Amino acid sequence: MKKTPAEMYRERIQRVYDAVACKVPDRVPTVVDFGFFAAKYAGISIYDAYYDVAKWKMAIKKTVLDFQPDVHHSLMFYAGSSFDAVASKMYRWPGHGLDKDHSSQFVEEERMRADEYDAFINDPTDFILRTYLPRVMGAAAPFAGLPHLSSLSMLATGMGVPFFHSPELVAACKGIYEASRGIARVWDARTALVNEMQALGYPGIYQIGGGGSPFESLADNFRGLKGIMLDMYQRPAKLHAAIEKLNEISRRNQMVMRPFGGNNLMWSALLRGADIFMSKKNFEEFYWPYIKAGIEESVKNGFTPIILWEGDCTSRLEYLLDLPKGKVIHRFDRTDIFRAKEILQDHSCICGGISAPMLATGSVQDVKERCKQLIDVVGKNGGFIMSHSCQMDNLKPENMKAMIDFTREYGVY
Repeated sequence: MKKTPAEMYRERIQRVYDAVACKVPDRVPTVVDFGFFAAKYAGISIYDAYYDVAKWKMAIKKTVLDFQPDVHHSLMFYAGSSFDAVASKMYRWPGHGLDKDHSSQFVEEERMRADEYDAFINDPTDFILRTYLPRVMGAAAPFAGLPHLSSLSMLATGMGVPFFHSPELVAACKGIYEASRGIARVWDARTALVNEMQALGYPGIYQIGGGGSPFESLADNFRGLKGIMLDMYQRPAKLHAAIEKLNEISRRNQMVMRPFGGNNLMWSALLRGADIFMSKKNFEEFYWPYIKAGIEESVKNGFTPIILWEGDCTSRLEYLLDLPKGKVIHRFDRTDIFRAKEILQDHSCICGGISAPMLATGSVQDVKERCKQLIDVVGKNGGFIMSHSCQMDNLKPENMKAMIDFTREYGVY
């Protein structure tokens, strides 16, 4: 008898949950991050993915239904109109500094100077509003002229602050309003697609942020890579204080987050703690304690974190044994996945194993042989999810299909 979509959904997500708990599922599950490959596969541009939610929704649905992974992570919706409305300076995106068929690029910059640490630590809300936002959003430039937020108390007395009715500030607020409307539109489309895919029997990863790194956030959004690497040596106390402040904000945000989309999977990516960026000593001091606390908080709040360890993190594997057993999925990019199996077996779920170059330039036979090796070795006794190393825009569809189909056929326990 043919299974219902609800039965298929339960079967697929249970397969993943069994792997997370280091149990032996019925077969090796697959988790796929289609990225903007979905746009190219469905015949639309990446520009369309940013500006036409109906086309992007169609592309994701078609890609998931055609490839049929156990769990997909392809529900990133982008509000190009919102980037336009605030004149974002943090990204280049299709049609704005990039070709219309090119995925977005983060602009690496120092957005908080070294001498501004105290301003951020003492009052992060004020710093973000009056200093940071004007640097990252052209529309927010007038915010730099705002008085300190404490002056808002004057509004309650009827005194007011003249600046609040300036034409420049009104225009800035209108831009942010339009951006929020754009985000609301894509959120509605995303929610509709979540419900539709669940009704068809396909689980997805919809929640983002669990177990993220405050070091990462400080580097990406404020200090830049060069700045934060120097800070570890030149101003470690300030760096610790800023990380603690971001950690406090992150904890508050996590307290209000609830599982969305029928499962509790939560995705985040880590990069700055990789072997090439910092020594073990610095990893232990500035990175790992905060990562560990964030992941533990996510688990405590009922989530199953999926951590994408970008780059090579082979020397970091032993630290992962300090995390809750059977509660976290570790998806590896360039880390030695066979060494990961030796260290993490019976403790944590291992995910990945198929490199981006193989999917982009290899043959179907290459993919099948690699999958067989992974299933035989890393998949032994469970605790393994077949996946690829990172999100991709360009790959051979036949290679992605081979990864998923071969795993479904050969990866039976």
